[in-house]
Amino acid sequence: MFIYFLLIRLVALFGHRKAKKLCAGQCEVARFLKEHKDTQTDLQGCVWFHASSVGEFEQARPIIEKLKTERPQTKILLTFFSPSGYELRKDYKYADKVMYLPFATKRNARHFLHVFSPAMAIFIKYEFWPAYLRELNRRNIPTYLISGIFRPKQTFFKPWGSSYRHLLTRFTKMFVQDAASLELLAKFNIKNVEVAGDTRFDRVYCIAKHAKEIPTVEHFVTAQLNEFERPTEKVIIAGSTWPQDEFLLARYIEEHPDVKLVLVPHEIDEKHLHTIFQIFQGRYVRFTEATPNNVLHVQTIVIDTIGMLSSIYRYGKVAYIGGGFGVGIHNTLEPAVYGIPVLFGPNYQRFREAKGLIAAGAGFSVETYEEFERTMDSALEHYHELGLKAKTYVDSELGATEKIYNELFSHS
Repeated sequence: MFIYFLLIRLVALFGHRKAKKLCAGQCEVARFLKEHKDTQTDLQGCVWFHASSVGEFEQARPIIEKLKTERPQTKILLTFFSPSGYELRKDYKYADKVMYLPFATKRNARHFLHVFSPAMAIFIKYEFWPAYLRELNRRNIPTYLISGIFRPKQTFFKPWGSSYRHLLTRFTKMFVQDAASLELLAKFNIKNVEVAGDTRFDRVYCIAKHAKEIPTVEHFVTAQLNEFERPTEKVIIAGSTWPQDEFLLARYIEEHPDVKLVLVPHEIDEKHLHTIFQIFQGRYVRFTEATPNNVLHVQTIVIDTIGMLSSIYRYGKVAYIGGGFGVGIHNTLEPAVYGIPVLFGPNYQRFREAKGLIAAGAGFSVETYEEFERTMDSALEHYHELGLKAKTYVDSELGATEKIYNELFSHS
């Protein structure tokens, strides 16, 4: 663990942006803990939630907001490991304090838990920090994992993984997403486990209920194309895209002039926007430059602002989710909750919800342009029946928040 933290500091010295932010955040946390060396904060007895980054935070969010709404006097401490999570949610209104988790050394764990003395600790999905788990256990602080998911290839289940596997017994209870995780843990005699589902389903359902209207996008979607007498029903919403995704989409749009595309790139810095300009040969309108007139004459609108994607899916007939040609696909549930079929690249195996959508007949993985074209043609033609399958799948997975909340808080 010490070597891992040392490597982060070395990478930061060489200018890595994320590592620099992480180290700066850790320095800020160190100053905070030093200031409270001999004192405790007014968050004594808080409920501590820890999420690695943004995705895990979204899994914690339904429980945090339900707890704060029903018990507003409860103090909430929220920590992140990743700069992307902290920077995006450092002003989160439902938390009484948001901060980086101090690097997981024995000394930091003891100091941190002394300063805050939480009544309960809740870790999200993949967070297993040995120093913190041991110290929480030593102090008899109830500790939970929510939306956990386990696979045979994880270190816990390797022949040399017994010491890591023992960490799992330090949780008071682990709420896992599926029966496969429960069965895998049971093989290793780990019994402090309950299947509760994934709280993200509840989160996307809530987002969809409160989706914002976006007049410019709505006008673009419903406005007629030059060559046609009526608005097209063939609308693709492409979310969190990277260049390899965008090459597929640009070719498809060029070869299918009756289709419209709303492109929401994962990164909207000028470098990526310039790459999009080259890929689409400038044949689109940027959202920040869109007018009721100029959207009449293009097939594509590029969303060059953040925070809109989850509401934009409501305007589509088919969604394409980016990242599947890289480290892994992004959020497939945000479009599925609106009842639209979802396409994505080949790297989806680590994502239970993507496999669930495929099994439900509403999700489709593609590897080549030919496969993409054939699948997209079919999805646009049969979007209504495929969308019903997507909605049915999401609805069947709702309820994890209520189940976990009742278990943790209904008797306290």
